[in-house]
Amino acid sequence: MVRVEVLTDRPEARFAPGTTLHREGTDGPLTIVAAAPIEDGPGWRVQFREVTSRTAAERLREVYLETIVDRAADLAPGAAYWHEVVGAAVRGVDGRKLGVVTDVYRVGEAEVLAVSGGPAGDFDVPVVRDVVRAFAPDRGEIVVDEAVLDLATPPVDEPGGRRPRRRPRWSRHGKGGSPGGPGRDAAGNPAADPASGAPGEEA
Repeated sequence: MVRVEVLTDRPEARFAPGTTLHREGTDGPLTIVAAAPIEDGPGWRVQFREVTSRTAAERLREVYLETIVDRAADLAPGAAYWHEVVGAAVRGVDGRKLGVVTDVYRVGEAEVLAVSGGPAGDFDVPVVRDVVRAFAPDRGEIVVDEAVLDLATPPVDEPGGRRPRRRPRWSRHGKGGSPGGPGRDAAGNPAADPASGAPGEEA
């Protein structure tokens, strides 16, 4: 078995026995035989039919796993994938452009947008109602309450440098929306939901 970092919102469905996943950017199947959440830590342990040795498991280390999805069925109305959010303009309630989304990541159960390229420099936007007033990645626009973010206050440098994170290239975002037909993203590519971040531990 391998240990996987869970990036999907619905691991019970994504890791159901019989489900087929793929290494990012490939069509080779990885068929799930068994899976269960890790009781004393984050992630799930997943057994793949095609992974029969520690050497094979090691080849999956730090590899993203994907599955093809029906976008219309997978996303709730008004929802979008993370990659559809990256590049959207972020504006204040007065219409002033504050930057663009360069990254999306999670802190616990909350999603956070990393914004760069505006007059306030780099800043983060927690995706909560008090901060995000409008979320429309289909229009390439997000409106935030600049006063709540207190962007006029100079940032305080924290020890240890920038926050560590890795942005999954494919994941779901809880708000907003974007065009795209079933199984395709807005760019016309297969829409995929990540199953894991760094498998590689054989039981």
